[in-house]
Amino acid sequence: MNPSQTTRRHFLAAGVAAGCGLALPRLASTDDKLNANLLKGQAEHVISIWLGGGMGQIDTFDPKRKGDPKKKLAGSYYDSIETAVPGVRVCEHLPQLAGLMDRVTAVRSVHHEVIDEHAAATNRMHTGRPISGTVTYPSLGSIVAHERGAAGDGAPPYVLIGYPNVTRGPGFLGTRDSYLYLTDTNQGPAGLTRPDGITPRSQSRREELLAVLKRNADPTTDQRLLDYDAAIEQSLKLSGPEFMRVFQLDREPADLRNRYGGEFGQRCLLSRRLIERGVRFIEVSHNLNFLNGIGWDVHNEGILNQHKLIQELDTAVATLITDLEAKRMLDKTLIVVTTEFGRPPEFDSGGGRGHQGTAFSCVLAGGGLSHRGAWGETDEIAKKIVSNPVSVPDFFATICAAVGIDYHKNLYDG
Repeated sequence: MNPSQTTRRHFLAAGVAAGCGLALPRLASTDDKLNANLLKGQAEHVISIWLGGGMGQIDTFDPKRKGDPKKKLAGSYYDSIETAVPGVRVCEHLPQLAGLMDRVTAVRSVHHEVIDEHAAATNRMHTGRPISGTVTYPSLGSIVAHERGAAGDGAPPYVLIGYPNVTRGPGFLGTRDSYLYLTDTNQGPAGLTRPDGITPRSQSRREELLAVLKRNADPTTDQRLLDYDAAIEQSLKLSGPEFMRVFQLDREPADLRNRYGGEFGQRCLLSRRLIERGVRFIEVSHNLNFLNGIGWDVHNEGILNQHKLIQELDTAVATLITDLEAKRMLDKTLIVVTTEFGRPPEFDSGGGRGHQGTAFSCVLAGGGLSHRGAWGETDEIAKKIVSNPVSVPDFFATICAAVGIDYHKNLYDG
């Protein structure tokens, strides 16, 4: 890629501002002005796709010369192919996305200092901050939920399709900005499904009893109790048939479901249905039933079937882009693909790769951004950044600006 094809002002909403209090990381300053359209924010929704384990940039969105694990020659594991953007190449196992790179920006110069701690790096890529011993910081999803709320009545602002943990949670913002989660697209959120034997009538009686208890209870100013009551009310609304219908993927055309692919693809399809229903932020976690058996953490022989993951990613994300585009929703939906760190160009003793946080790739698509296929540049083996470095705070600021959030704002505990 020719870095001059795009300018910092047309892509990064990097932090010209001062810090963002406790919610967002302090943003680095830059001499460039922000693009006015980007600052307004065209996106109404975010679909954040999380690739747990560490997607190797050199084997996906930042391919370099071909390496050889047997000879311990550093380089890409696969050949590269041309894309819709002249000068931008991607891995041969991303053919569908290659044809869509004019709607995509592979940010090739993301960096942080975390190396071998998956949990610490995962926290960094969800909150933008190092783990603190005294403060639990909110995730980006919870920040978006806090600042923008749900996009439609009767919908939660934040849904996690994957396993819950504190890294993805609201931190000091409180439970009101937490997520609704599910781990199986065939059933929907377990907490919103009535147990066997609980009829609609018995459910109504329980709700009536709860209402009586609340009316007779002493008033409280305890924010924790108020948040809990609000969460109960929201849960009762979400458990109704109108919202639960969104999880019925069999309402979608069979050919579309087939184009999305397996369980990971069905999660991406569900994310589209959720934003149609009014969900603001969705994390789709690629952390279940890995086709290569181990996921993106490809040490040793784990790299042998890495191509299956890359192909699955290609199929699902490309279909999500074209599906949103067909429904005229792509400009209003920012798709984000992130991972905790990348992989080094060198091969380990077993032919796989270790961890690398000093230079790796994340991806943005849609959202009304002015895409150029790629941003940032690494050296000849994707080990060092040579132009336009993007810190995690810079990357978060871009997302916030795209979705219309003022990242100058201070958010405080309590």
